[in-house]
Amino acid sequence: MEPVIGLAVGRGTGPELAAVFERVLARINDIYDVGIQLTRSERLYHSYSSLKADTGIEQTRELTREDADHYAEFCRTQAALGVPAVFRTAINAQSLYLVRRRLQAVKIDLITAPDTSLLLVRDAAQGFYTGENTHVPGALVRTMTFSREITEKIIAFAVRRARQEWPDGGADEIVMAYKFHLLDGALDEWVAQSAARHGVAIRLCQPDTVNRNLIERGPRPRTLIIAGNEWADIMHVILLDRFGSERQENCCTENVYLHPALHGLAEYQTVHGSADDLEGKDTVNPVATVRAAAMLAERHAGCAGAVRMMERGLETLRLQGIGTPDLGGRHSTTAVVDALLDALEPEGRPILAGDS
Repeated sequence: MEPVIGLAVGRGTGPELAAVFERVLARINDIYDVGIQLTRSERLYHSYSSLKADTGIEQTRELTREDADHYAEFCRTQAALGVPAVFRTAINAQSLYLVRRRLQAVKIDLITAPDTSLLLVRDAAQGFYTGENTHVPGALVRTMTFSREITEKIIAFAVRRARQEWPDGGADEIVMAYKFHLLDGALDEWVAQSAARHGVAIRLCQPDTVNRNLIERGPRPRTLIIAGNEWADIMHVILLDRFGSERQENCCTENVYLHPALHGLAEYQTVHGSADDLEGKDTVNPVATVRAAAMLAERHAGCAGAVRMMERGLETLRLQGIGTPDLGGRHSTTAVVDALLDALEPEGRPILAGDS
């Protein structure tokens, strides 16, 4: 049976990056001959900039809800059809987090350094980011929820994922970064009960405590951090830079939906946003998108070694000085992708400086 991958596209540079994704996935498909098929959402979802361009507050709220409703239904439909994963370009965050709350999402990032592996599992299903807005004269009231059920699901997923990542014993340390002092002791109780159920030790810490410990001693060799987005969204780019030596613009990330109806549907995205200011200029950095294509192909379409192949191709481009302006290069998006497609080889010979 041919593997099927979903595709959802937002405004800004979304259509350009979707085209990059399709080209790269087609090249991987040719190399591995697995017959990957794409199923694309028919809606072009808004970015924040496209929403603000011609709309007022009420229309923004309406379009935000329409995008969320449509994308949630697209994900439900794909999961019901047995599609294992979706690639999505950036869309308006408010719409996205409405979906993440409904479908109970977590975001997963593995950040590696020579002596450290840090697994960050971000709680995208509850808290401030997933709140609902109520407008009253002169004010906006945002209401949010934390629940025992969702907290348990997120901890269970994170512990399971850590044991998959480190099968010889799991994480050396599990930390939860939440502003738990604001939650009447409820989160403390839920975490303690969940830790006991899973037979692990979990340290529930204030965000500033997590930051101080990371600054003073760094993470343990195998560290699992489960975090509310109130901390993780801000800190992700810092963790990438400090412990992964990587730029946000080059990175992709995985989301998993924990709602039973989604059957663990995975969603891959670029870490960078919609970059509306680069729309139509053919200068958007494609690295995160091509990495997502390789990750999807390897994990969900049977293309073993696709991620390694992609990294070899990107290293070839780096040695040849081929890159978009944000990386200090002078090449267009199209030129970078053209060169990358030529460089992709399933086994590949050793890459040498000066190769052309």
